[in-house]
Amino acid sequence: MNRLVQRVIASTILVGGLMMGVSQADEPIVIKFSHVVADTTPKGQGAILFKKLAEERLPGKVKVEVYPNSSLYGDGQEMDALLVGDVHLLAPSLAKFEHYQKKIQLFDLPFLFDDMAALDRFQQSPAGQELLKSMEDKGITGLGYWHNGLKQLSANKALHVPRDARGLKFRVQNSAVLDEQFKALRANPRKMAFAEMYQGLQTGVVNGAENPYSNTYSQKIHEVQKYITESNHGALDYMLITNTDFWNGLPEDIRNELTAILAEVTVEVNNHANELNERDKQSIIDAGTTEIIYLTPEEREEWRKAVRPVWEKFQDQVTPELIQAALDANTP
Repeated sequence: MNRLVQRVIASTILVGGLMMGVSQADEPIVIKFSHVVADTTPKGQGAILFKKLAEERLPGKVKVEVYPNSSLYGDGQEMDALLVGDVHLLAPSLAKFEHYQKKIQLFDLPFLFDDMAALDRFQQSPAGQELLKSMEDKGITGLGYWHNGLKQLSANKALHVPRDARGLKFRVQNSAVLDEQFKALRANPRKMAFAEMYQGLQTGVVNGAENPYSNTYSQKIHEVQKYITESNHGALDYMLITNTDFWNGLPEDIRNELTAILAEVTVEVNNHANELNERDKQSIIDAGTTEIIYLTPEEREEWRKAVRPVWEKFQDQVTPELIQAALDANTP
């Protein structure tokens, strides 16, 4: 048995024995891709496209199993499953990584990026690419950034300037930065599961939320929110990740081909996300249930000024250098 095969088998044992790697029977390597959203979402479509291309280009060598809609693991269990090797690919929200790498909190800092183009420039920069590798000491390797869209503020009150948000209760993900974002606006953050958001807004447990247009429309949030402020204040992005030992244990030719495939898929996912958000924004307009408020440059700067203390609060964790690199990306 050659050394390459020995390394693959050793890695298989290390990550839980569930990687069906190169064996005497020449069985395909099984790659389990688990996620918590529907097949029709950009993430869901990306997983399906990855499976298609990987099995077409590596016939008999790779088998990809996709598990959508939390059918294998839910939001709270998928990271642990990856770390022990029970799954091999995930694409969690960037807000989920604060316990593994504080620098990734950069992406939650409000009004840091001017637009999606600036976010793309940063993610493709050396600083952005370095963040993908920043958790390898914890067994997590980032393979790319997948977009879901820029977030907009919604509420049952028109939000033109920061003082309009005072006293409102906003649903947030479990993120320290997002918690502080709303506290800086003198609003009240309420941690709530994504699946509970519609009911929370409908019953008044929370008054507002932050979502890309695609989430707002797919979850029917616009039916229970009178106003959407097109704030574009942050990105709801995902990081595509794998178990480091699993990835490094793959035969080099297979790993290189999978890397190339994922680069293609990432472009498609991000294009799809942008198109979907534009389409769903128009669907919200057509529904006539919600007024979209467009900020003037002066109003947007007022929001940015109001939340800038959040940057300062987290700058030691994120680092001033990384924040400056993000700001530099605002200039083409």
